[in-house]
Amino acid sequence: MNVVRWRPFREFDGMFQGLERPQAPTRRADWLPLVDIRETDHDYQIDVELPAVAAEDLSVSVSQQVLTVSGERKSRRETAADDGHVHRTERTYGKFLRSFTLPKDANPDAIGASSKEGVLYLTIAKHVAEPAKTIEVNVEPDT
Repeated sequence: MNVVRWRPFREFDGMFQGLERPQAPTRRADWLPLVDIRETDHDYQIDVELPAVAAEDLSVSVSQQVLTVSGERKSRRETAADDGHVHRTERTYGKFLRSFTLPKDANPDAIGASSKEGVLYLTIAKHVAEPAKTIEVNVEPDT
């Protein structure tokens, strides 16, 4: 009798091999900025960490309840003609893209954006809930 090591998931080995990914056009992201997302009674707040990203290299858009923050952080090599000899580069440069599906109560027409010290602050207002209407029922006299 041979001893065989039990591998309960061997049926899944190679299951996804050979599957083709659709060749839809996609945007490539070289890095992802870190985000903090908070909710208050009146709005949603998204803080996006974007050190060394120039305002002209940044884009914020909303379409079909999806908020997208994209842009590019350029290296000093790309922005300076003569930057000397580089000994080490540890920071990530290039294009980035972050997308967030907005909740149903978010108002895509009321989005504010500001930037300070390398952080992009986005505020998305919530739809104001209309109070329930009370409808008076008129009672007609019997005739």
